[in-house]
Amino acid sequence: MSNQAGSQTGSQTQSGERRLAVLEGVLERITYANEENGYTVARVDTGRGAGDLLTVVGALLGAQVGESLRMEGRWGSHPQYGKQFTVENYTTVLPATVQGIRRYLGSGLVKGIGPVFADRITQHFGLDTLTVIEEEPKRLIEVPGLGPKRTKKIADAWEEQKAIKEVMLFLQTVEVSTSIAVRIYKKYGDASISVVKNQPYRLAADVWGIGFLTADKIAQSVGIPHDSPERVKAGLQYALSQATDQGNCYLPEEQLIADAVKLLQVDTGLVIECLAELAQVPEDGGDPGVVREKVPGPDGGSEPVTAVYLVPFHRAELALSAQLLRLLRTDEDRMPGFRDVAWDKALGWLKGRTGVDLAPEQEAAVKLALTQKVAVLTGGPGCGKSFTVRSIVELARAKKARVVLAAPTGRAAKRLAELTGAEASTVHRLLELKPGGDAAYDRDRPLQADLVVVDEASMLDLLLANKLVKAVPPGAHLLFVGDVDQLPSVGAGEVLRDLLAPDSPIPAVRLTRVFRQAQQSGVVTNAHRINAGQHPVTDGMKDFFLFVEDDTEAAGRLTVDVAARRIPAKFGLDPRRDVQVLAPMHRGPAGAGTLNGLLQQAVTPGRPDLAEKRFGGRVFRVGDKVTQIRNNYDKGKNGVFNGTVGVVTSLDPVDQRLTVLTDEDEEVPYDFDELDELAHAYAVTIHRSQGSEYPAVVIPVTTGAWMMLQRNLLYTAVTRARQLVVLVGSRKAIGQAVRTVSAGRRCTALDFRLAGL
Repeated sequence: MSNQAGSQTGSQTQSGERRLAVLEGVLERITYANEENGYTVARVDTGRGAGDLLTVVGALLGAQVGESLRMEGRWGSHPQYGKQFTVENYTTVLPATVQGIRRYLGSGLVKGIGPVFADRITQHFGLDTLTVIEEEPKRLIEVPGLGPKRTKKIADAWEEQKAIKEVMLFLQTVEVSTSIAVRIYKKYGDASISVVKNQPYRLAADVWGIGFLTADKIAQSVGIPHDSPERVKAGLQYALSQATDQGNCYLPEEQLIADAVKLLQVDTGLVIECLAELAQVPEDGGDPGVVREKVPGPDGGSEPVTAVYLVPFHRAELALSAQLLRLLRTDEDRMPGFRDVAWDKALGWLKGRTGVDLAPEQEAAVKLALTQKVAVLTGGPGCGKSFTVRSIVELARAKKARVVLAAPTGRAAKRLAELTGAEASTVHRLLELKPGGDAAYDRDRPLQADLVVVDEASMLDLLLANKLVKAVPPGAHLLFVGDVDQLPSVGAGEVLRDLLAPDSPIPAVRLTRVFRQAQQSGVVTNAHRINAGQHPVTDGMKDFFLFVEDDTEAAGRLTVDVAARRIPAKFGLDPRRDVQVLAPMHRGPAGAGTLNGLLQQAVTPGRPDLAEKRFGGRVFRVGDKVTQIRNNYDKGKNGVFNGTVGVVTSLDPVDQRLTVLTDEDEEVPYDFDELDELAHAYAVTIHRSQGSEYPAVVIPVTTGAWMMLQRNLLYTAVTRARQLVVLVGSRKAIGQAVRTVSAGRRCTALDFRLAGL
């Protein structure tokens, strides 16, 4: 069938129903695609000449640019876009002309073939091109410039494309997105359809991007009953997984049961039965599905609750508390020289090095870190945390101690290295995390260190803190440094807060005195005002401004103007490198999602000479500022982690690959089907900005984000700035944020375990 022949049919059946019309054409470009439900707006060439393209909308899940499609649907008209065809289903048909084959291969559909090789291959094989690739791919070596390596790559890509297509056609009936279908295939290969049909709830556990709700939809379509115990158990584990995504390490049993009943719409009795089964240790001695244990309630009340944990979080909490206490209480000491040091002399030597006297509370922190095996240093901006850390490192190195410095993010690690003049790395890189998440350094192979300093410790979640503390050798000193008043970690737990709990055995110093130099900074002054529940001062400040705009949508547009044009013009800062928009939430007209689109248009607009790749509703371009949105242990040298920021440096449509240079100066490649791991980062949520510092931040604070406005959220945003803060929004919204102390504690029991052991 010729891909150039466009046809349109549609006739009456005997019952008077109108048959679906049929349209054939080549998919030229995808204008919009919703990755969640597959709804697509695209332009097709029906071969009518004059370069006319027709708009088609609807169920085009999995269709690729360059493919010839046979679409069934209905004709209609859009008031703005005119005549269009709504697709209800489609099949791909292989092109039957040399020109069609050339366009098909040159569209980037098959990895390794771009327009140049498509032209050479079709010139050589003509109408037999697709048959050769399908049946005799080794013959591709006959084409000038195609060596054995590229020939094999093309053959493999063709086979994979066929297999993925088969999986996608099966999944089309349950509206699973293209990118998820690709991931299912990559995970299970030829077993994909079998797993989807027979064990659909496995998908939620095994495949990133498939939650319980998608797996449940698939399960229903393959006939698994609504009240199946398999469904209920998967639902319970999903509810717990959702809770860990919200920062909780466990859920009280009553709350979990109520959440599961609401989610699954089944009887409470069935949920209780399935929970009991999940908590049983299997006969083969493997792990149970969940762990139940009595712990004090998260509100600090006297009544204990039955906590239900997913196994990894229960294990991590037990291991972290035990290892911290083991380190704290060991008789070994890798820095024994500080037990009986003459502190007056040591601090005098330090002043000679730095030219500055330490304040009394800073002295206390220095002595604590160098004499205690585990310690915490906390305090707000301008209170001298950084200088105290530098002093600790100087004294330790003077005694020839091996000092290891780490932070949860690349930016924070760079800052720590600049501050101390010593090498610093991210925690992930320090531990050399391997694919799957295991660390090269652990209790059996500890770090070679006498002093380990971890900055931005408020960002440490339970699982990462456990991996880190396991790798600290007995006798080494471990110092956590962070601001406990900032937002807690993105991942589950409140490690820094638990270490500082009233009954905690871990010694700590809190720096409270704001130094005179810092008092001149509007950023520091207002951070402390916000933390104390006072409205920030914005009049007469040289580094802290408020642009009042009560309308949320207008505030969003003004935020973009301030970040992309006004700050660069007035302060000479680069809008991509130096200015960061921090939004309280992702959604809404002043949310990070909308602002990213507007900022990309302002900072990295599309140009004919600029390579770009459309993926779902987003367009990636060379020069884009992007962030990783999931932990991926298989990427880069030691994994790439949620919150890692970078810039797109290259985009190859032939190899279907995009490269990001991260903040850690590592070049990380992404295949086009992995782009749902990346989001634009011109604007990020305040939660995602933790551990990072920027020369300037712009913060939209609007009534549209009312439910998110809390004191520690605004405080965290303001403390991300080194030089300049601009608030955009309403005084009413700022007042709400300043007044509202965040809701209760997360569900964690680390403080209880530390106090009780």
